[in-house]
Amino acid sequence: MTFELIKSEPLLKGRAFSIRRDWMRTPNGGETKFDIIEHHGSVIIVPLDAEGNLLFVRQYRHAAAQDLLELPAGTLEPGEEPLVCAAREIREETGYAAGKLEKLGQFFLAPGYSTELMTVFLATNLTHAPLAADEDEFISVEKLPVPEALNRAGRGEFPDAKTLAALFLARRHLSQIKKRRVV
Repeated sequence: MTFELIKSEPLLKGRAFSIRRDWMRTPNGGETKFDIIEHHGSVIIVPLDAEGNLLFVRQYRHAAAQDLLELPAGTLEPGEEPLVCAAREIREETGYAAGKLEKLGQFFLAPGYSTELMTVFLATNLTHAPLAADEDEFISVEKLPVPEALNRAGRGEFPDAKTLAALFLARRHLSQIKKRRVV
C-alpha cells in the first residue's frame, strides 16, 4: 500500500502542537485529505518507590472536564531526548528524582491523526529532589501499592489511555516486585 503526499498546508500553530492538512493520493489513484496533529513527542513515567508503591498524579484535565489520576508525563522540548525529558518531568510532577530510568517501550498515542510518540520509562531508586512545577500545573501526588494500581487498571478505573498503556508495558517488571527487593 503506497500513499503519496500531494501537498501539505499548515492550519494552526499552538503551544504544544501544530495542525496541518495533508492531501494524499491513495493506492487506487484516488485523493483524500488528512488533518494531522504534529507533536514533538512525550514521555510517561512509571515511578516505583522502595515500598512497592507507584506514584500517580492527580490533575484537572480541561478536555475531559474532570480531575484524572494518571502516571506522570510530559512533552518533549524540540530536539530533546526522551530520557532527559523523563528525568525532568518526574521531578517537576512528583518531587522525586529517579536514580534509574529504564526505557520500557514506545507507542503512538493516536496514530490516526497525531504524530505524538510516547516513550515509557520505569523510574526506580527515587530520592526527594523537587523541581518547580509548570505555572499552569496544579498537581497532587498519590501513592498506590502496585497490586492495587494494576487491579484498578484492570477494572477500567483509569480513563487515561497513556496510563493504561504504560502500566501494560511495565506489568512484567511490576509483577516481579514481590520476588525482589525494589532498589
